[in-house]
Parts: sequence; C-alpha cells; structure tokens
Amino acid sequence: MRIDVRKHTALKLLIPLISVFVLTACEQASKPGAPGGKGGKRPPSSVVLGTVEERFLVDEIEVIGTLQAYESVTVSATVTDNVSTVNFSDGQFVEKDDILVTLTDDEQSAELAEARANLDDSLRRLNRLESIGKNLASESDIDLARSEVGANRGRLQAIEARLDDRIIRAPFSGVLGFREVSVGALVTPGSEITTLDDIKTLKLDFTVPEVYLAQVQPGNLVAGRTPAWPDREISGRVATLGSRVDPVTRAIAVRADIPNSDYQLRPGMLVNVTLYSDQYLGLVITESALVQVGNRSSVYVVDEENTAHQQSVTIIKRIPGHVVVGDGVKAGDRVVIDGTLNLRNGVKVKVIGDEHSSFSNSNVDGVESDGKS
Repeated sequence: MRIDVRKHTALKLLIPLISVFVLTACEQASKPGAPGGKGGKRPPSSVVLGTVEERFLVDEIEVIGTLQAYESVTVSATVTDNVSTVNFSDGQFVEKDDILVTLTDDEQSAELAEARANLDDSLRRLNRLESIGKNLASESDIDLARSEVGANRGRLQAIEARLDDRIIRAPFSGVLGFREVSVGALVTPGSEITTLDDIKTLKLDFTVPEVYLAQVQPGNLVAGRTPAWPDREISGRVATLGSRVDPVTRAIAVRADIPNSDYQLRPGMLVNVTLYSDQYLGLVITESALVQVGNRSSVYVVDEENTAHQQSVTIIKRIPGHVVVGDGVKAGDRVVIDGTLNLRNGVKVKVIGDEHSSFSNSNVDGVESDGKS
C-alpha cells in the first residue's frame, strides 16, 4: 500500500493545534462570569410589558332580528261606494286625522239636510208649547214634542256617522305606502286603499335562547347593523320580553325600541343584533401574556426590581386580542406580553418596551357613556 507522506506530515502538525484550541476554550469557559461557564450568570431576557387593566365589561349575545313598524295598519273602506277624491300620493308622510280618501255622499248629504230640517222643525214646535205654558198646552203634548226632538236628533247623528264613514282619515301619523285606488273606483268594506306605518320609532323583534333568560331584562342595550347600511350602527333598548318560551325552539321572544328619526330604516329589514346583558368590572390582559401548559394558565408579573414572577390565573372569557381573568393578578400589575418563551420564575428581565393595553370595545364604551350599569 502506498502512503502519501505529505498528507501524513500535515495531519501530525494539525493535531497539536486542535488540542491547544480546545484547551483554551475550556479555560475561558471555566472563568467566573463567563457566559455558560462555571459560576457564570445568565443575561437578562429582553421583554415587552403590558398593564393589567380593570375595565367595565358587558356580555354579548348575537342574534338575528327583524324590524317592525311601531304602529302599522292597512287603510280600507268600511262601506260600499265610489271614490270621489284621493288626497295623498305614494310614500307621503301624513298627520293623524288627515283626510286620505272621500267617497260619493250625495244621497247621505240629502238625508242630512232633511234630518236637520226635521230637527229644527221639532225644536220650534217644542219651544212654542213650552212658551205658552201648561195652562194652554197639555203635559202629553209637551212630552210628545220632546220625544220627537230626541228622535230627530238621533237620526241626524246616524246620518252624520254614515257620512263620516265616507271620509277615510289617517288613524295616526306615519308614512303611507302605495295608493291602491283611483277616483271613480268602487270600493267595498275591506277594500285596501293604502298602508300606513309609524316608523319614527321601530320595534326590533328577535329571539334569545332560554339559557340566556336570566341575563335579559327590559333596559338592556341592543345594537345592530343592516345589510342596507353596513357602516351604520343602530341602537336601542329592550322594551319587553315575551310571556312564554317556545317549547320547540327553546327560545323567548324579545322586543326592543329603535329610534328612527331620519326614517331610513324600514319595517321588515333584517338586522344583525348584539344584545348586551350582564355588566361587570373585569381584569383585562393582552392575550399574548398567557402561558398555557395543559389546562394551567399563567402569566409573568414583573416587579419594581424587574424580576419576573410566574402567577397562575383563571380565565373568565376571551375577547379578540385580550383575556378577562379572575385572579392571580390585580389592576396595575405589569405582565410580560412579549418574551415569555425563555422566561423562568424569579429571573431578572430587561424591559425593552412597556405598552399600555390597547383594549377597546365600542359596545362597552357605549354603555359607559350612556351612564347606566
């Protein structure tokens, strides 16, 4: 076998050099204070801190609801006759008792004139009898005249009522729907003339599962959005709850009042509803502060000397980006929100950032500003 003398010689020279390098590295590692060496100290971990905040919180229940008019009616005729005048247009706003339609009333007007004449005649006869006194007029004649006056007055009132049936008025203020009749059309009792809706305030109807029944009560805040105006949030308060739970769906009907002063919302619209029920104070931390090991949750609390202490916490609920905890920390505590991976209990940390919680909940703020708890 042929041996390469040059390679053998180079290997003999390299082995001592490697030995010297290894010995030097070992000496440096064994010096006190050297990182990772005997008696060395681990450098502080760099962390970002957040603050435990006590915030006013509200439990949310998300459901689907439908808007209803506060008052709604189909305006129809009560007698059979022809339309004489139409005094409204489609979609018009009307006040209570505004005249919408009048029907032909020639016959009733003539009967009214006759009834008034008869009443006037009977009143004059009664006055004559009463003026001449009981000496010239018998008591029976006076009683008969009084009865005739009463009968004529009753007939007059009946005719006035029939005439009033031929004047169709708005029963309340609101917005009219489409006009369904024209001048000259023959209408009968029940014939639809138009619809009338009071939409200045709307009713929002929805159902809530019975498991939430204890959390829902009149006065609870509701908010929602409609597909027609996705950027507009509507709000109101629960007005009443249904009297019974549906045995099939196991849900209870809830009705809320929604202000609609600009008349943009319409009955029948679909609403994605958020119902705010229980209101309470809670401790909120950033979700990234949690250290989860199995079923155990904990956080690292940093004291004034920048020492991290691991504290077990109980999770009450999760909010997007944040967690509500029940114990283990208190309001104002500084907790590690970035850099927990390499932390151990009782180690020093280097704070490279201290962020206040960016927790923001529009519905919570809305309840706070409303001043009700």
